[in-house]
Amino acid sequence: MMETQDGAELCFPELLNTSCRKPSYPQSEVLLLQILMSSVSVLTVTLNLLVIISVSHFRQLHVPSNLLLLSLAVSDFFVGLVLMPIEILRQTSCWFLGDLVCCLYKLVSFFISYASVGDMVLISIDRNVAVCYPLHYSTRVTVRRTKVYISVCWLCSFIYSIVFTGEDLNQTDRFSFCRGECLVVINSTAGVVDLVVTFIGPISVIVVLYVRVFVVAVSQARAMRSHVTALTHKPSVNVRTKKSELKAARALGVVVVVFLLCLCPYYTVSLAAGDHVSASAASFVLFLYYCNSCLNPVIYVLFYPWFSKAMKLILTLKILQSGSCQIDILYRI
Repeated sequence: MMETQDGAELCFPELLNTSCRKPSYPQSEVLLLQILMSSVSVLTVTLNLLVIISVSHFRQLHVPSNLLLLSLAVSDFFVGLVLMPIEILRQTSCWFLGDLVCCLYKLVSFFISYASVGDMVLISIDRNVAVCYPLHYSTRVTVRRTKVYISVCWLCSFIYSIVFTGEDLNQTDRFSFCRGECLVVINSTAGVVDLVVTFIGPISVIVVLYVRVFVVAVSQARAMRSHVTALTHKPSVNVRTKKSELKAARALGVVVVVFLLCLCPYYTVSLAAGDHVSASAASFVLFLYYCNSCLNPVIYVLFYPWFSKAMKLILTLKILQSGSCQIDILYRI
């Protein structure tokens, strides 16, 4: 009787010695977790799909900076469409897809995540050139060059993912301690390399460039304020300029803080805890990592005034009308 009861708790009851046990979470907690994670997944897919349609459809938005947003939205779209649902499956039930699919999942997850981080770095570089070298922006940053940079970013992300997971692909059952689980295990050496290449390096570039952008933007705003005040003698200009400076500081701060909040727990756990971290904790920090893809369209796109107009045209199906791609989507000041 005891043997039957134990067998009922296994992912593969017929494999008593090699099968993993089913997750022992209460049914109510599993249901709540699935609803929460599924909602985030759907929201991620929806928001990034709106970005993809907006930039792809309206010709007026076919500029270098928006192409970078499009690339970021594509990577984040696949995070919500592919990676989040599989993570829900890994965390709340047994893994029935086999070792090969598990390895492919790890390859795809690293590839998409690295491409997303790479896009964020490219966006920070683009903004740095636009603010610090405005007169040279149109010649240094063209649509053709931007497409090349995006392609190189995705190619490097794919190559790095192959190198990082190559040993797993050659030995698909290397980290399988029992049947019915899919573990994402990173040894200490690979973890340190990954930490430097995909976190410390990118975040350092992003922070340095954004600080420089902010300093230059504030300097330009103050110079403009002094010039306008000298010509008009209107004190209200000072108030508007200060509000603009605070808004720029807040936007740049949100970008960096949210990025850190989403990525720091993952790298902290993977580096400090190593193989001793529980499966539930590892899944939580990994899903939090993925949640950055849901916040990216909010941070990077909702600051742009054209997005609300594009979203309204998409949701009302006006983009299906003839000639809709020529609509003046940019707000005129």
